[in-house]
Amino acid sequence: MADDLFQGLPPPSSAPSPPREKRSPSPIERDSPPPPPPAPAPILKSALKRDKPSDSHDQAPQKRLRFKTSVDATEAQVTQAMHKIASHIKNRAKFGKASKLAMQLIQAGSVKPGTSNQFFDILEAAMSSPLVCNEPSLRMDYQALFSAVQDVADVFNKQQRNQLATWTLRAVVANDLYTDDSFVYSKAAGKIKEAISSLPQATVDDDNEEAAALALAENNTVGKDTAEHEATSSDALTETDNNASDPFGLDSLLPSKSKKDEQPKTKDALSLSRKASDDDEHKRFIKSQREVLLLCLDTAARRYKVPWCQTVIDILVKHAFDNIDRFTSQQRDAIEKLWASIREQHIRRKQGKSVTGKLDMNAFEWLQEKYANEKISIRHAVGGSGERRAQQWLG
Repeated sequence: MADDLFQGLPPPSSAPSPPREKRSPSPIERDSPPPPPPAPAPILKSALKRDKPSDSHDQAPQKRLRFKTSVDATEAQVTQAMHKIASHIKNRAKFGKASKLAMQLIQAGSVKPGTSNQFFDILEAAMSSPLVCNEPSLRMDYQALFSAVQDVADVFNKQQRNQLATWTLRAVVANDLYTDDSFVYSKAAGKIKEAISSLPQATVDDDNEEAAALALAENNTVGKDTAEHEATSSDALTETDNNASDPFGLDSLLPSKSKKDEQPKTKDALSLSRKASDDDEHKRFIKSQREVLLLCLDTAARRYKVPWCQTVIDILVKHAFDNIDRFTSQQRDAIEKLWASIREQHIRRKQGKSVTGKLDMNAFEWLQEKYANEKISIRHAVGGSGERRAQQWLG
């Protein structure tokens, strides 16, 4: 019965809502500005990223602009460039630019066994006047050049490597002795000590050759005159002998000896000649090494007035004096005089007698004098000097 209660009745209609009266805006609302528009949503960073290009192979490859940083030069062009550098590097005003061009050839890999002789001509031209490499305006350029050459030293032959080692001592190590850095100065002194220790013992033949060279240098002018006179007299004698032996000039018409009659050099003779040339080259190398090392010792001793150089110079000259038998007679005299001068200045410095009149003593000597008479006990220097305070502290 409850289910049929509303059967047959029309559906209920919603009651109409009463109409709202339109309210006129107040004068305050009329004057107020409209509300600001809402702020836009922040842009995400992911939206700014570009889409990755598809990996499809259908797209054509993009062309890239590349600059050529190296020039492939032929061996003939490199050789020609080396000849030009060798002709300009002798000039002091052009040495800086020419040395940089030579280093560019090293960096480009143009110094090879095929061009090693031409590049060695550059180094030989640079060292044509050896004293130039120690001039203040050219020291850094010489050091840079010969330091860079060490990277390609393997392309040279044995004779060229020996000469390069001598030039390196003069152009690099000797110039390091002019530095204001104590570490560089000590390192250069260490290299000089190693070079001195590697020298062989000087023999009587070395002393005789040195004496002969000095005598020849002293009598150079007289020797030239006598040589010219002997040459003219020998030419006149040969002409008279030829005329006497062949007055009619028939020897020129006779057939000369064939090549078969000439005895070729045997292998033993060739080996002996090579050995003799190697011995001569070794002697020249040792002689040049001794001369350069003596120059380095003299250069180092000239800076004895600098306080931090004094201890290094003392050790260096003492090492040369201990190995004095590795030098020739004249060089031994020079080293003895140098060591006597250094030892005298060392004694004067200990006594407080210097050029300035002040106590010229470096840190090493000050500590040496301080701890020379110091008493150190086995208890970590506690009570070593016998003070009463230490005894009281120990109880």
